[in-house]
Amino acid sequence: MKKQKGFTLIELMIAVVIVAILASIAIPSYSAYITRSNRRAAQATMMEIATRQHQIFAANRAYAASASDLGYTLPPEVSAHYSFDIDLDPGPPPSFTIEVTPLPSGRQDGDGVMTLTSAGVKGPTGKW
Repeated sequence: MKKQKGFTLIELMIAVVIVAILASIAIPSYSAYITRSNRRAAQATMMEIATRQHQIFAANRAYAASASDLGYTLPPEVSAHYSFDIDLDPGPPPSFTIEVTPLPSGRQDGDGVMTLTSAGVKGPTGKW
């Protein structure tokens, strides 16, 4: 009797099913990881903007009203997914709120708006 070389159709189908099962587990997990990674980059940017605001306040006794006054542009990895806005409250005492909003129809679309105030209050709590 001659020994045959190669795989049978059943062995090949079992390998394909195993790969499909692993992919169905790995792809959603990877997608969630990318979403969290983009969120962390936006949060780090928010902290940097807040630091700049406090530096401007220490020098000028007033917060910057816009990104152009602040002299800040979002890094490319953040601007691809988010936009930001600064809301000022003249007070007393003066304060600001930084809002980072996901761009529509992007990967972060369902992530929701994140905020950071001049007092360091972060919202929503589940995102930080």
